[in-house]
Amino acid sequence: MNETKQAQSSVPTSMRPFFTVWTGQAFSLLGSELVQFALVWWITTTTGSATALALASMMAVLPRVFVSPVAGALVDRWNRRTVMMLADGLSALAVIVLATLFALDATQVWHVYALMLIRAACGAFHWPAMQASTTLMVPEEHLARVAGLNQALQGMGTIVGPPLGALLLAILPMQGILFVDVATALLAIGTLVCIHVPQPLRSGAATKASHPSLLVDLREALRFLRRRAGILMVIAIGALVNFLIFPALSLQPLLVTDHFGGDVQQLAWLQSAFGVGMVTGGITLSVWGGFRRRSVTGLLALALSGVGFVLIGIAPPSAFPMAVGAMFFAWFMNPIANGSLFAVLQTIVPADMQGRVFTLLQAASGAMIPLGLGFAGPLADVLGVQIWFLLAGSATALMGVVALFVPAIARLDDMPGHESTDCVRLDDPGAVSASA
Repeated sequence: MNETKQAQSSVPTSMRPFFTVWTGQAFSLLGSELVQFALVWWITTTTGSATALALASMMAVLPRVFVSPVAGALVDRWNRRTVMMLADGLSALAVIVLATLFALDATQVWHVYALMLIRAACGAFHWPAMQASTTLMVPEEHLARVAGLNQALQGMGTIVGPPLGALLLAILPMQGILFVDVATALLAIGTLVCIHVPQPLRSGAATKASHPSLLVDLREALRFLRRRAGILMVIAIGALVNFLIFPALSLQPLLVTDHFGGDVQQLAWLQSAFGVGMVTGGITLSVWGGFRRRSVTGLLALALSGVGFVLIGIAPPSAFPMAVGAMFFAWFMNPIANGSLFAVLQTIVPADMQGRVFTLLQAASGAMIPLGLGFAGPLADVLGVQIWFLLAGSATALMGVVALFVPAIARLDDMPGHESTDCVRLDDPGAVSASA
């Protein structure tokens, strides 16, 4: 841990400030989901090109890989509330520009790509700022529950966003739908204006130089990770799971048509099972909180999620209901795994370093998505789609089981907590809040 001795932060006494901010962000997420659906549909009907859709997906992935590490270093040195407000504001401004182009009937496909890239870059700043702020706004014993709630919210977005987007497409022009996203972004900014968000004091390299470079900040985070094999292993597991599972999701349409001989109705059932499972699992974790050892909760859930994908892979063509049930089970376990392991990281990573560490996790996971797609496509073409579900599920289950017997991972909960959790009021940068 850091040699610099730091005072303990003041413990959050109320969850109201966090849930005020969270509610604004929830509406903003819903606005983003329905607009994303509308834009993808516009690209589909305008171009009819699979390549165009693949490029749209890449616009959402690239900032996670290339912008996130720098964004994390900046989040750790900047005011996190300001970062979130600027990210929401710049994203809304970009949406307004695109809405104007739609109103003028001057939109081209590359305009939509540009918006997606800008929104993803803003998200690369917003996500670590929100996650790092959560650590200082939520008592440690409730972090797993909040992580579960966040997972449920993401699942709800996948359920509600597409049908709501389809409904709005039937009654509003595209510029009208885009302004729904602007309105929800303004709501999110409004909640941030009204709420105090704690800000950690800098430590480590930041205490040795008044203006450390971004490279120094990143080196400090990498040095922190190199000394903690368990955290590095969790990041590696997250990256490998993305490599395995994301391609499986993209192959669902072919699984339905080629293996089960179904149509769009069967695909809708499979995707609904995914969304409902994610919401149910997230709510379960938010109510339950997991076992005392959150790392064990996460690893067991990871292994069981892999079992769900194995069941999809071995389901015969006549057993489509089995695949639907297995999809629900896999994604019921997924948010329990993600939420529990992320709560452990929020507990043991220093508050003033979480932006950098979390975005390194995000970058590693994002980089695996195109690699996984590159492997899964040709393999599925040669051996069949279900083989990827079988391989991905088996590898995921094996990782979860093996990690339970690796002390550095299974005992992450035993690591000391934040070594730097001093908090400064955002409305009074000179005031330090601390308690023994």
